[in-house]
Amino acid sequence: MRAFVALELPPLFEDEVAGLARQLKPLVAGRFMKRETYHLTLAFLGEVGEAEARDAMAALDAACGCRAPVPLNPDGLGKFGRPADATLWLGVVPGPELMELADAVRSELAARGLAFDKKPFRPHITLARRARLPRGALPELVFPQHARATRVALFKSTLSQEGATYKELYHVELA
Repeated sequence: MRAFVALELPPLFEDEVAGLARQLKPLVAGRFMKRETYHLTLAFLGEVGEAEARDAMAALDAACGCRAPVPLNPDGLGKFGRPADATLWLGVVPGPELMELADAVRSELAARGLAFDKKPFRPHITLARRARLPRGALPELVFPQHARATRVALFKSTLSQEGATYKELYHVELA
């Protein structure tokens, strides 16, 4: 199964991210993500078997069990890729608590021999794929307010023609 570890967004923050996406839809052509797919990836594992999934769950317990909720501070829009075929995202400030959590999750995964995407961690929430960004500045947008994430989860990702769907396999509450 295809899997990743992510921070789940608090419901009000998720609502506000969806509101930002609604503001962008008339301005940016592309495939906007469904509200239920919003998350902040800490580590992308790729294909894992059941034994690796159990090891990932143990890694989450070790990395997250004693941690406090993590601040989510929006930091503007960004993109991966070319302006005519980009992934559009909402950036999140890489504050110390968030960076320490991502490092702890990745260290615990590595300690258990689990492979994951080693790209440098850039905290973001994907808003749209295959986006065609307009030239020039966007109008003033209403961004989500600061929030605190309280839950880290292991997700299974299933790809289809309509896009990815995610199923939570396991989670840890941040105290």
